[in-house]
Amino acid sequence: MPSTPPSSPSQPPQSSQPSPAGNGQWYPPEWPDRIRALAEGRLTPVEPRRAATVMLLRDADGGPAVHMLRRRASMAFAGGAYAYPGGGVDPRDESDRHLPAWAGPTREEWARRLGVDERVAQAVVCAAVRETFEEAGVLLAGPDPDTVVADTTGEDWEADRAALVARELSFADFLTRRELVLRSDLLGAWARWITPEFEARRYDTWFFVAALPEGQRTRNASTEADRTVWIRPADAAAAYDRGELTMMPPTIATLRQLQPYPDASAALAASAGRDLTPVLARATLEDDGSGGRRVVLSWPGHEEFTKHVPAGKRAAEEDGGVRA
Repeated sequence: MPSTPPSSPSQPPQSSQPSPAGNGQWYPPEWPDRIRALAEGRLTPVEPRRAATVMLLRDADGGPAVHMLRRRASMAFAGGAYAYPGGGVDPRDESDRHLPAWAGPTREEWARRLGVDERVAQAVVCAAVRETFEEAGVLLAGPDPDTVVADTTGEDWEADRAALVARELSFADFLTRRELVLRSDLLGAWARWITPEFEARRYDTWFFVAALPEGQRTRNASTEADRTVWIRPADAAAAYDRGELTMMPPTIATLRQLQPYPDASAALAASAGRDLTPVLARATLEDDGSGGRRVVLSWPGHEEFTKHVPAGKRAAEEDGGVRA
């Protein structure tokens, strides 16, 4: 899907899934039972998979707009929710045998910034750039350390993109064959969120910001999304608050954090000072004040997402299973 003109970001689209909490917070029906099971020691958390997602920005009237996609309702994880381009790390990107040409901060510098070793840092940065190309058709790479490709359309580019999605082609081999340099300097690390321990599918996700390269255009290249939109963070957050857009906590939290910045370059500059301490939800048992027990679900530092889940099945059925 072609992007809308830079001067007129899209107005908030309508969500396909109303929120049970009155806003747009994604809250699957199976969460209460899984939250209680975790709090009571009946659920063993699965290991989170490393992932990266990119808040792609472009300047528009009234401030920067961010590129978002809506996940298809049929998706097992966060179906119907709005998110940014992103996905899991390809294990090949951690291998010394798959070292792409690299510009910008070194792998050692990225390792310090992300709080991981160099192999993991390399894989996370590669995932951020690769997934942006796979899902939005935007490539943060160029023929040399000072340039960026201006056009990624055409049958040959699409064939390579499809091969990357199918994991038939490694990202390093893709860049090498096209004689391109990964521009890690075009990324700014913004936040790190880990999927709650009660989730069946878990991700340890680094959020990055990047500006849309001059000459490139976004498109809906993902089979996991049914629409894409350029939207100002404030407009998207307001639509979430009205219950019109469904989002996961990290998405709406990062949108709110982007609101103060007047343009994409300001957001990128601010990323250098961002705290990357992982945000992980906690589920704790406490008295409910009437002789019963309830589970309190909270995200440290993000009080707006706190939920109270009755500990007993009957109580959960009586009130729908969740209270804000």
